[in-house]
Amino acid sequence: MINKNIPFAMLSDQDGSIGKMYGIYDDDTGVETRGRFIIDPDGNIQGFEVLTPPVGRNVSESIRQIKAFQLVRNSKGTEATPSGWKPGKPTLKPGPDLVGNVWKAWKVSQAFDD
Repeated sequence: MINKNIPFAMLSDQDGSIGKMYGIYDDDTGVETRGRFIIDPDGNIQGFEVLTPPVGRNVSESIRQIKAFQLVRNSKGTEATPSGWKPGKPTLKPGPDLVGNVWKAWKVSQAFDD
C-alpha cells in the first residue's frame, strides 16, 4: 500500500506509454530507465534526470531542486539559485553583472553554507 501522505504527485507507468513519450522506455528490455521529471504548474519540464537501473537516485537532491525551482518561480525570475543552494541560503540576482561572474557569487554563497 502506498503512503497517501506523499506531498507530490507520483505515478506508475504499467504499459510504458509515459516512458515512451518521455524517451526513457527501452524497447529491447521492455522496461523504463529510471527517470525523474520536475514539471511546473504550467506543465513545462523544468528539470530531469535519467539514470540506468544500477545507479541510485538522491531523493534529498530532488527535493532541494524542487524547492529551488519554486523559489525562482515565486520570485518571477528576480532570483536564481547557485549550485548546492538550500532554502534560507543566499541566492543570485540574474543580470548583466552576473554574466562571467557566477563563480564569484557562488563562492560568496558557499561561505554561508556552514
